[in-house]
Amino acid sequence: MFESLSEKLERSFKMLKGQGQITEINVAETMKEIRRSLLDADVNFKIAKEFTETVKQKALGQNVLTAVSPGQLLVKVTRDELAELMGGEAVDLNLSGKPAVILMAGLQGSGKTTHSGKLARFLKTKRGRSVLLVACDVYRPAAIDQLQVVGEQVGVEVYTERENKSPVSIATNAIKYAQSKGINTVIVDTAGRLAVDAEMMDEIEAIKKAINPSETLFVVDAMTGQDAVNTAKAFNERIDFNGVILTKMDGDTRGGAALSIRSVVEKPIKFVGLGEKMDALDVFHPSRMSDRILGMGDIVSLVERAQEQYDEEEAKRLQKKIAKNKFDFNDFLSQIQQIKKMGNVKDLMGMIPGMSKAMKDVEIDDDAFKGIEAIIKSMTNDERENPHVINGSRRARIAAGSGTSVTDVNKLLKQFEDMRKMMRMMNDKTKMAQMMKAMKNMPGAPKM
Repeated sequence: MFESLSEKLERSFKMLKGQGQITEINVAETMKEIRRSLLDADVNFKIAKEFTETVKQKALGQNVLTAVSPGQLLVKVTRDELAELMGGEAVDLNLSGKPAVILMAGLQGSGKTTHSGKLARFLKTKRGRSVLLVACDVYRPAAIDQLQVVGEQVGVEVYTERENKSPVSIATNAIKYAQSKGINTVIVDTAGRLAVDAEMMDEIEAIKKAINPSETLFVVDAMTGQDAVNTAKAFNERIDFNGVILTKMDGDTRGGAALSIRSVVEKPIKFVGLGEKMDALDVFHPSRMSDRILGMGDIVSLVERAQEQYDEEEAKRLQKKIAKNKFDFNDFLSQIQQIKKMGNVKDLMGMIPGMSKAMKDVEIDDDAFKGIEAIIKSMTNDERENPHVINGSRRARIAAGSGTSVTDVNKLLKQFEDMRKMMRMMNDKTKMAQMMKAMKNMPGAPKM
C-alpha cells in the first residue's frame, strides 16, 4: 500500500539531512520533491500545490529543538497535514432509523456488491446488528446470484424479487420486510454502469428519494486514481452521499484517490477494502494511514486486530501448558489459525514501524503458513502432543505426507523446540532473573 509514494517521500526528507535548521532556501527543494511525489501518486495538482505550501509555512514557523533534526520536524508536520488532508478523524456511520438504511452506489466493477457483504459482516460481528442485504441490480447478469453467494458467506439474509424490474419498488418492499422481521439494518446494493450516465444517476436518485437512507456510501476503486475522484464528484453532485468506501487498497494503488477525494468532494472516507476476504474491511483512520504512508507503521490497528482474535480462556489455558512445558503442535497450529484470521501477513508486517521498507521486495502470500500447517497436519495426534517421539523414519513419513522435505521437517522441529525453551524461560522468573544478572555482568553492559 502506497509503497512508491512512501519511498519517494522518504527520499525527499533526506534532502534536509545534516541541515542545522529549516530555512526558506533548504525547504524549497524538499517541498518541490514532495509535490512531485504527490503528483506521481496521481494526487490532484491543486491539492498537491496547496498541501506543500501549507507544510512549508508550518515548518518555517516552528523552532527546531536541539533533540529534533529539521528532517524529523518536517516529517512530523507532513504527517499531521497528510492526516488533515484525508479528513483528520475517523467518521462513523449514521445508523439512525428503524431500520437504519444504507444505500450503496458506484460504478460497475468497483466492488460494490462484495463490499455490501463486507459491510454487512462488519455491522453483524463488530456492532452486533441484524442485517438484510437487498438486491436492486436488475440489469447485470447473475448480480442477484452474486449477492446471494456473498450473503451466505457472511451469514446474512438477502432480499430478492427476481421478477420485479423496478429497483425503487424492490428497495421499499425490502424495508417493509425488515420492519416486519425486526431487522435493524438494511443495505441496498444498486446497479452500476461502466461509466457515469444520466440513466444510472436518475435511478440512484429515485431510489434515494424513495427510501430516504440514513447513510449513502459511494464505493470506488482506489486503483483508478484521479478517475476515482472525478467519478466521486459526479455522484456527489447528484446524490449528495455521506461517505466513501475505497476498495482494492491492498493492490498497486498510488494513493491519489485516498489523498484527493476528501478535499475534492468534502466527504469523508469511512472504510477501506484491503483484500478479497469478507473480513477485509477496515474503518478509515486518517492519522493511521498517514503514519503508514510515511513508513511509521500502524501499531494501533495491529493491536486492534489481535484483540479481535484474543480469547481470554484460551490464553489462560496456554499459559498453564507453557508453565508445565506442555505447549505442543496442536497449540502451535491453533495460534497460526488465529494469526491468519488477522489478515494478510504482508499487510500485518507493514503495520510494524520500520517493517514496511524492509518488506518492500519480499513476497509473502496468504499461504505463508501453508508448509508449516501441512507438516503439522501430517503428524499423528501422539506426535503433535509429544514431538520428542518423532524419529528418523517418522520424519521421512511426515515429509512425504506433507509434500515437503526431511530438511523442512527437521527445521520446523528445531524452531519449535527453541520456541518452547524461550517460552519456558520467559515463564520461569528465577531463570529470567539469572539471565538478566548475567547480561548485566557482561563486558560493556550499562551499569544499573
